[in-house]
Amino acid sequence: MNAKQYIPRTGDALFVVDVQNDFLPGGRLAVPDGDAVVPVLNNYIEVFSKSGLSVFASRDWHPKDHCSFREQGGLWPPHCIAASEGAGFARDLHLPPTAQVISKATSKEMDNYSAFEVDDLAGQLRDMKINRLFIGGLATDYCVLNTVRDALAYGFTVVLLGDAIRSVNVHPDDGLKAEEQMIRLGATRITLQQVTE
Repeated sequence: MNAKQYIPRTGDALFVVDVQNDFLPGGRLAVPDGDAVVPVLNNYIEVFSKSGLSVFASRDWHPKDHCSFREQGGLWPPHCIAASEGAGFARDLHLPPTAQVISKATSKEMDNYSAFEVDDLAGQLRDMKINRLFIGGLATDYCVLNTVRDALAYGFTVVLLGDAIRSVNVHPDDGLKAEEQMIRLGATRITLQQVTE
């Protein structure tokens, strides 16, 4: 195995999934230990930025009556309402000014766990000659899982940032099962040390 194979290079991009205030401790739909991903992702962001590589960040950007909310028959309490403080990216997340932000689940009738369900993200990435995605964020068992699954289905190579994800765990082992599924589908799980060796 090439020890340097996960050091970011031309054709790679970092993809930060839904690191928003409402998913952090104290938020409306807090992911346990969700704030722990922020400093780790900042390290990945620094590596990619210094290399001149693209950084993408997805976010839930819901209307007040979104179909995923319990009042509308959905699973979740209201969260990440467009332009609210809760929908903002984590205050300590150091996204570069050049980061490309993808807003999803913006229509009240449609939920989107994956950023690939919005516009033509796959086509945009191909146009940018990106073929490998390093993906981390929140939550492992929902939006990270679905983003990874779609990226693989579109033919991208996926590197899962195992130290920069956390799970909702509606059931205690949901996060573990999600990681196992992503790896079974073809993602490779790494940690920060492997991109900085």
